[in-house]
Amino acid sequence: MNPSIAEHYREILVAVGENPEREGLLDTPERAAKAMQYLCNGYTMNLEEVINGALFESLNDEMVIVRDIELYSLCEHHLLPFIGKAHVAYIPTGRVLGLSKVARVVDMFARRLQIQENLTKQIADALQHMTDAAGVAVVIEAKHMCMMMRGVEKQNSVMTTSVMLGAFRDSSATRHEFLQLIGRLG
Repeated sequence: MNPSIAEHYREILVAVGENPEREGLLDTPERAAKAMQYLCNGYTMNLEEVINGALFESLNDEMVIVRDIELYSLCEHHLLPFIGKAHVAYIPTGRVLGLSKVARVVDMFARRLQIQENLTKQIADALQHMTDAAGVAVVIEAKHMCMMMRGVEKQNSVMTTSVMLGAFRDSSATRHEFLQLIGRLG
């Protein structure tokens, strides 16, 4: 745990009118610092280490989809969470990615201060780079605490972002198949 982060949290507690010496807050700066470091541990990861060689030869050239990957991130504008799920697909060209690695790529980028639009693109670009797929599609649906807990306070709004690369961008039939398989079309 970085002591300077804990000290800054202590200063924040004082600035909002709290007493960091009261019983319930005695260890809060340290706990908050540990939590923030964990929630932002994507900065300590790189794509090659996350993939860790888990690319395997395959004759499959059909769409591979991983749906409903849970994600938790922090909005870079308010440092409040956004929580949702990612749906990721790619069309292999001789290599497939180990299943858990798709989720780990999502986590690596989600565990950074983010906006959802950039997160969606970072995941798609990383998978395209690592797999050299014929196409990559990423759809993220998330609820943003910065919109639910403050500001307009809308509890049921969900933001959806998508990035379509290669065959998913070029072929409406491929894009339609993906959206249908993730349940986003009738």
